[in-house]
This record gives sequence, C-alpha cells and structure tokens, in this order.
Amino acid sequence: MTTRHGISHGIKGVLPRLRAVPGVRALSSYRREWLVKDVVAGIVLTTLLVPQGMAYAELAGLPPITGLYTTILCLLGYAVCGPSRILVLGPDSSLGPMIAATILPLVAAGGDPDRAIALASMLAIMVAVIMILASVAKLGFVADLISKPTMIGYMNGLALTILIGQLPKLLGFKVEADNLIGECVGFVEKLAAGKVVPAAAVVGICGVVLILVLQSRLPKVPAVLVMVLLAITATTVFELGEHGVGLVGVLPKGFPPFTVPHVRLDDLGPLVAGALGISLVSLADTISNASAFAARTGQEVRGNQEMAGIGAANLAAGFFQGFPVSTSGSRTAVAERAGAKSQLTGVVGAALIILMLVLVPGLFRNLPQPALAAVVIVASLSLADIQGTGRLWRQSRVEFLLSITAFAGVALLGVLAGIAIAVALSVLNVFRRAWWPYSTVLGRVRGMPGFHDIRSYPDAERLPGLVIYRFDAPLFFANAKTFRDQVRRLAGAEPAPSWIVIAAEPMTDVDTTAADVLENLDETLNAEHVHLVFAELKDPVRRKIERYELTRTIDPEHFFPTVEAAVAAFRLRTGAEWTDVSPDEAPDGG
Repeated sequence: MTTRHGISHGIKGVLPRLRAVPGVRALSSYRREWLVKDVVAGIVLTTLLVPQGMAYAELAGLPPITGLYTTILCLLGYAVCGPSRILVLGPDSSLGPMIAATILPLVAAGGDPDRAIALASMLAIMVAVIMILASVAKLGFVADLISKPTMIGYMNGLALTILIGQLPKLLGFKVEADNLIGECVGFVEKLAAGKVVPAAAVVGICGVVLILVLQSRLPKVPAVLVMVLLAITATTVFELGEHGVGLVGVLPKGFPPFTVPHVRLDDLGPLVAGALGISLVSLADTISNASAFAARTGQEVRGNQEMAGIGAANLAAGFFQGFPVSTSGSRTAVAERAGAKSQLTGVVGAALIILMLVLVPGLFRNLPQPALAAVVIVASLSLADIQGTGRLWRQSRVEFLLSITAFAGVALLGVLAGIAIAVALSVLNVFRRAWWPYSTVLGRVRGMPGFHDIRSYPDAERLPGLVIYRFDAPLFFANAKTFRDQVRRLAGAEPAPSWIVIAAEPMTDVDTTAADVLENLDETLNAEHVHLVFAELKDPVRRKIERYELTRTIDPEHFFPTVEAAVAAFRLRTGAEWTDVSPDEAPDGG
C-alpha cells in the first residue's frame, strides 16, 4: 500500500513538470480538427525544407546532407521545447556565412569534411548552451542590442557577401578567397579567363529568374520546388553532368547517428566567438519573426522561452551532425498559408525527410549545384533592404551613416566582425543620445496650455529674470558637464536671470558624479545671485537628491511639483510680466 502511494505521489509530482514543457502543453490542448491541416501543411513545407536545407548547408561550407540532418533535428527539438505554435526553425541564409567564417579558417583549404561537420556541430552545441543559459538568466532583452538601422546595414552587407560568394557556383566554377574584395577580384579574373561552364550558367541564371518571377506573379506556387524539379528534369534529359555541371549526387542513406563532436582545444576560442555572434543574430531573428506571427494568431511573445526553444533545437542538431539554426520568416509564412495550426506541421516535415533519406536517398542525385546556388542567391536578395536604407537617408542622416558603417564592416571585415561592429554602433548610438541629448529653453505660447520649445515657437513669451530649461535625458557622469555648461551659459546671458527653472520631467536619474556637478554648479550660481530651481522632478530622483545631501546647497523650497507652480512662485516674488523672446536665446542642444 505504501509503495502504491509512493508511486502515485511520484506520478503526481512529475505531471506538473511535464506540463511545463511547451510541447507537452501544446499536445494536451491539441484539437482534433487541426490534424488534417497540420499534415497537409507539413507536406507543403517539406517541399521547401529539402532544397533550402541542402543549399544553406553548402552556404555554410558543409555537405548538403548536413542541412537535412539539421532540419530534421531542429524541427523536432523546437516542437518539444519551443513556445510558438507555428514558428519554423531550420538552416538560415543569415547564419550560413557566419558559420562558414567560423569553421572554414579552422578546417583550412582542402580540409577534411568530417572535421568541418564536427566543428559546425560543436558550434551548434555552444549556441544551445548560450541560449539556454541566457534563458535561465532572463536575458531576452539582448535581442535589442542591434538597432534597426545597424541591422539593415548588417543585412545589406550580408546579402552582398552571399551574392558575390555564390556567383562563381552559379556559373560553374570556384574562387578561393578570404574576403569579399578577394572574391570579387577572383570572380572577375575567372570570368575574363573563360572559366564559365555554359550549361551551369544557363541552369543557375534561369533558376534565379524562375524563382523571382514565380514569387512575384504566383506567390502561392512553391517556386523553389518548381525550379528544383525542372532543374532535375533538365539534368536527366540533357545529361548535364557530362557537360561540366556539378551535381548533388546520392545522399547518405538513413538517419544520422548520435555523435558527440570532437574538436581540438585550440578550436574552442574561435568557436565561442562565432557562437556568441550567431546567438545574437538568431535571437534577434526569432524575436522579430515570433512577434510578427504572434500578432496574427493572438499569441504572446515569450522571449526567454523562445531562447530555450532555440537552444533545444540547436542542441538536438549539434548531437546529430547538424549546425546552428534560426527561425525562417519565409518558411513560417509557407506553413501559415498552408494552414498550419501547431508544431505538428514541423514534426510531419521532419518525418517526411527521414522517410526520404531511408527509402529514396537518391531522389536528388541529379540536382545541379547551380540550382542550389540560385536558391541561396534569391534568399540573399530577400535579406537586403534597399528601401529601408533610402528611408534612413531621408529621415535621419546619422542613422543612415550608422547603417552604412555596419554595411562596410560586414563587406570589408567579414560577417563576424560585422556583427560586432553592428552591436558596438547600436550601443554607441544609445550612449551618444544620452551624452548629447536635446535641450532647449521653454516659453509660453498664447492659446496653448503649458510651456513649449522656443525653437518650434519663435513667438513664445518669457518672464524677465526667469529661464525655463529642459534637458531631455537622465543626468549621469557622461552628460553632467554638458548640462553644467549649458546652465552656465544661460546664467551668463544679458540681462542675467535670477532663477533658472529646470523642467526636470525627462530627468529620470541622477548619479553620484552628476550630484557632485550639481552641487558645484549651485554654489557657483549662488555666488552670482542666480538660483537653480527644479520642477516636475520624479519622486525617486528627488529621494536620490536628498540621499546625496544636495539640499545643503540647493534650497529645499526651490523644488516645485510643476513648472506652472515654479513660474507662479517667481511671478509672486518679482511681479514680472510676460514678454517676447528671441529664438537666439535657446541653447545648442541635441
């Protein structure tokens, strides 16, 4: 009896933990009417997963079969641990160059493919560890480390890098180079030397054109599948393999074995660096895609759970000869249009790929390599955002320059350096905004309540002897001296003011360095018979000021709940009346 009670108690303890797993939770709420839709969507999705998986594997410098292994395992891993109902993970065009940039220097020219696979698998495991640890630490916000302008520049650089790297393969020859400039030079030299394989060029160029035309004119038609089938048919009918066109060949038969990747100790440093960059891009991709599709289905985006889901997908891929993965907006859109309701769609896709590898591994033996290059090139074109770059030029020259710098970083220094530059630029741009924030003098505008920027309203009125100054940032060590210099300049105007009222609502914090600057500033102003007055200071900031003992120098009576109250107190004390103000009196700010 005691044993049965113990078993029953143990089962009850396990059940809540199982329900915490997203896949188990989704299975418990699964509706029977979704089954047919998920199966059909899985079949449709597979037609895209197979050619893209092989193409993106080659983009990463790996054998095509690893793309299929990766696709299978990441779909199954995310189905169990991923929170989104229909998000599709898999090999990704934005990660391919990063994987290649990490592993190919370690493999060296003509290196062992098995070593490349082991390095890529270890890279996937490292990405998984980073994601899972970040999920536990609730670091989902790190996806915001790359701003939109720098991300646009990074993706534009990535698109150009992929395009230039795939053009030789599209035309049937190879170029050995370590950077984009070297690839451009090598491509032009071989083009001039007549190394183009005509049959390969026809297949590749026609493949790109066909996909683009079908995607624009007939978006519901699986363009990649149609191109792949036509390319295989052309290879079989015209025997393109005998005309110099490279073919995929027969894929290894069966499911990949569980494998713990073996790498050298000195490989770990470069792999960790690559894994960090891949994790950041993968997380940013996943959060943006999850947000877009969650908005359509009424779901909430759970950033930390998404990291755990990505981690599980990468872990599964890493132990079965796969490489790092991310979400795919295009494949998720295909699944959604096909009627997908749950992650069963991905499970069906994984099962169909397994059946293909077990039963018909030679299905794609006549698939031309230029056709895979066409798939990758079209994917690279979708990464570029020329329209967004033009919008930045029109709207913000500073952010346009940030975007171009990120683009140049990727194009000239490589994708891993490019992502580091993109993150650094985003952080520096935030710091720049806080270092040199917008600041202005406020005045009264007739017919409008409150007080307003005299740059926007040149006819605004002011009170003689009173300056209302707004500094649009928290006050901290980097900008405290800028604030001090602006206030001193206002205090030194002719005629000199007797009160400088700080409209402090945007001032969300004051650190210890800024507190010391405020204390010295107030003492200097007091010696000149000018009073520093604060209005609309938030309660937490006011408590900090009291904790810093600034009220020893700043009169406690010079703190007002609103700017209106400060102005009323000044008028009551001086009897001043409103007069016009020249816009030249506004400080230079922001």
